[in-house]
Amino acid sequence: MRRKAGPIDFWILLPAVLLLGMGMIMVFSASALTSTYNYGDAFYFFKRQLIWAALGLSGLFIAMQFDYSYLRRLAVPFLGLAVTLLVLVLITGTATRGSARWLGVGSLSFQPSEIIKLAMVIFLAASLSQNRQRLQYLVHGLGPYLALMGLICLLILAQPDLGTAIAVAGTTYLMLAAAGADRRYLALLALLGVAAVALAIAIAPYRMARFTAFLDPWADPQGNGFQTIQSLLAIGSGGLFGTGLGQGRQKLYYVPENHTDFIFAILSEELGFIGAGLVVLLFLILIWRGFNTAFKAPDAFGSLLAAGLTIMLALQALINMGVVTGMLPVTGITLPLVSYGGSSLIFSLLGIGILLNISRYIGVS
Repeated sequence: MRRKAGPIDFWILLPAVLLLGMGMIMVFSASALTSTYNYGDAFYFFKRQLIWAALGLSGLFIAMQFDYSYLRRLAVPFLGLAVTLLVLVLITGTATRGSARWLGVGSLSFQPSEIIKLAMVIFLAASLSQNRQRLQYLVHGLGPYLALMGLICLLILAQPDLGTAIAVAGTTYLMLAAAGADRRYLALLALLGVAAVALAIAIAPYRMARFTAFLDPWADPQGNGFQTIQSLLAIGSGGLFGTGLGQGRQKLYYVPENHTDFIFAILSEELGFIGAGLVVLLFLILIWRGFNTAFKAPDAFGSLLAAGLTIMLALQALINMGVVTGMLPVTGITLPLVSYGGSSLIFSLLGIGILLNISRYIGVS
């Protein structure tokens, strides 16, 4: 029988829409010059982002109406499809700047790593909600989940994409904690996770160079420290109120990836501390209401699903802002809803749509 649904949580939708709107404006501001120079059209990236936003909002609306309980049946096939795409991208994927992260041709390309984030959250929510009592055991309880996480992270690292691998591993870890895994094993896993990240950095010279630049970016200001230094200059130039929309200078071939991974630096320069603080506040409201939905969801599956979606969003935002402000080593991960990128935007909005749907069943009998 179809369950009776109530109204959505407006305080999930509002910050998501405002972040999307700010992102659209900043994508145009940050990319207009390079769009004109490379494509002869100042609106090139903006128009593409507008199409993806329309697709993402359509997905959000559909997910908002579609009873989330049906996702339990799709968890395994969806995860299987996502893992298959991760394998395919290593075989036939399109390489960009040394990373094979894309499948498809031209404007029809997409990133399987964005699909795996959503697929992993849905699968974990479905499986953990039925097997919570087994999480007190390491081998037979946590073991299968850790093996799956390890496989997926290895496939992502092979692209290579350390930032997404950390986001997937962090989300898995926190969902296991939310499901009631034994604290002793969680502490052990945290130590192993830190060791794994350290190993991933140590065995890749370019990652070690980035980590060294993170410790002292001014030791190599024209090389590995360039991105961090230029990003900090952009943030510092913004002051309290910013230089004005469209008036930033660091986007003039100083800050690399200024409309994708480092868009928060351009936003901070042009809109100042006030604008950057508003973005942080909107994310905090979205995360607060996401966890509120998780706490009040009517069943274990809905609770873990809402928690996982919120954790994934929070981790990505935290990592991106940490990189841009020099608090974390440089790694390629976008700012959800704000950065340019079709796959990221569409699946972020789809996840928020699912979160909105869960919120419709809070307090409804």
